[in-house]
Amino acid sequence: MTAGPERIYRVPGATLIEREHSVPLDHGAPEGPQITVFTREVAAPDGADRPYLVFLQGGPGFEAARPTSPPTGWMKRAVEDYRVLLLDQRGTGRSTPVGSEIPGDSPEVQAAYLTHFRADSIVRDAERIRQELGVERWSVLGQSFGGFTSMTYLSIAPEGLREAFITGGLSPIGRPVDDIYGATYRRLIDRNRRFFERYPDDRARVHGILRRLDDEDVLLPTGERLTARRFRQLGMWLGDSAGFELLHHVIELPFASVAFLHDAEAGVRFGRNPIYATLHESSYADGVATRWSADRLIPDEVVEEGLFTAEHVFPWMWEDYAGLRPQRAAAEILAEHPWPALYDGDRLRHNDVPVAATIYVNDLYVERDFAEETAATIRGLRTWETDEFEHNGLRSDGERVLGRLIDLARGRA
Repeated sequence: MTAGPERIYRVPGATLIEREHSVPLDHGAPEGPQITVFTREVAAPDGADRPYLVFLQGGPGFEAARPTSPPTGWMKRAVEDYRVLLLDQRGTGRSTPVGSEIPGDSPEVQAAYLTHFRADSIVRDAERIRQELGVERWSVLGQSFGGFTSMTYLSIAPEGLREAFITGGLSPIGRPVDDIYGATYRRLIDRNRRFFERYPDDRARVHGILRRLDDEDVLLPTGERLTARRFRQLGMWLGDSAGFELLHHVIELPFASVAFLHDAEAGVRFGRNPIYATLHESSYADGVATRWSADRLIPDEVVEEGLFTAEHVFPWMWEDYAGLRPQRAAAEILAEHPWPALYDGDRLRHNDVPVAATIYVNDLYVERDFAEETAATIRGLRTWETDEFEHNGLRSDGERVLGRLIDLARGRA
């Protein structure tokens, strides 16, 4: 394994070190094609000798958080105890990107390429980097999909971990994908109800918007058509602590005004990170094929009443979003792909790595009952179950959330 030269920057409140690491596309064929994984280290000015904390972000398909100067939120708390390693997971950010176009001269080759961008490959990248940096063990902080990735880390390479902190990311183990999406739809319907109870006038506005989008050819600033089904995906916000207001502030704008069109487009940007959509259901595929689970299970109530959807992907998205169209055939193949297991239940039951995790009671994206089931499976895991936050607790009050997890893992709470 090779790495490029380090680039060091000193900014107010932190020292930043940037590195590029060469890793195999397929860790099962280490002599085959190589890709680049980018990391950025963030440390307090006096923190060069502190242990590492690797941040595993949400997704799949999104790059790591970008640090502010000085560090804020959870990163401000983290640099008190750690050097933070921000990993642009393979395919994202400054790592070798996966954009609209995928390497390969056929959909089958392209789909095979994308099978190497799940959590198991991300963990093996991290292990290569850990060994390159000469680190005996390090800690991980996993948010949402990053929490799923942390569980995979505990399953396949626990010897590399000192401790693990998981926020909104206790994935079901061995459950059928349909169980997971069925549960999210139940929460989604309730979240729609609560939104319209808060903003009752928005129900009529939304129905009017949906009718006009069905009847008129309304174009977004990109030139793409704003369809009714695409507009309903603004329900992604319903799982955010500020989401009800973000959604309301789009709905209240005059229909087809420049502001409305810009905000509707910016609210859901699948084209910027296309592998989020293409690989999303595979994140829940613990040894199974997904076969467009969210599309198969969508309740009649959601369709007939024009309710907002949330973190669900549908085959029609590869028509409505120009940035997804080149991946359409590969996405169809991957929907039928028998994905290997992500977690080792037996190893998790015998885990000896300190683990602390939040379970958000009202989480729209990670079902509470399944998270509790998973927590009971991982030996020694300590939980903080709370209704104070939505799924984005680490973003909304990161200092408190990370501080609590550190205290739990170290027996101080």
